[in-house]
Amino acid sequence: MIERVRGTLLATGAAHVVVEVGGVGLQLSASSSTIAALPRIGEEARLLAYLVVREDALQLYGFGSEAERELFLLLLGVQSVGPKLALAVLSSGDPGVVGAAIASGDAARLQAVPGVGKRTAERIVVELRDKIAPGLADLASGGGALGSAAASSDPRILARQALEGLGFAPGELDAMLSGVEADSVEELVSGALRKSRASA
Repeated sequence: MIERVRGTLLATGAAHVVVEVGGVGLQLSASSSTIAALPRIGEEARLLAYLVVREDALQLYGFGSEAERELFLLLLGVQSVGPKLALAVLSSGDPGVVGAAIASGDAARLQAVPGVGKRTAERIVVELRDKIAPGLADLASGGGALGSAAASSDPRILARQALEGLGFAPGELDAMLSGVEADSVEELVSGALRKSRASA
């Protein structure tokens, strides 16, 4: 198992990076958010890693955070979700945002990911909702299965960030969260999404 990779960033592509480690250039598939957060070419890059072993290939995947890697592994456990599709889901937002969508049952948002159909989106929600929901309660502190490095500890601020990441305009958020009484990020997001659907 390759746990992590540290070396000189040689190149980046739409869905992969190349890092030179000990004179060897390693290609790692990565989400768009991870790629966007990397330093400039020629500088040192550090990525968490996961190696997928197949009969015809060894494919290395890179992640910018432990939360992203954990969500990737959870997605791999869903029937019909392979590494490429899991990476596509991760490219749709940071782990906290994607996790909030799954925990709140927002299969429609997952369907917006290229390659994810209605049945697959619903399967992801059904199989992972209960696994991800407990971690969302710890977004503020950085703990749990999907801990976040968010600076704020206010659940309402974190919920606003998650909803904005889901594609809602900043001007909509006050109305969506108004009247939603909850103490956790997950409950706030779920309540706001229910309210939004009811008024649609």
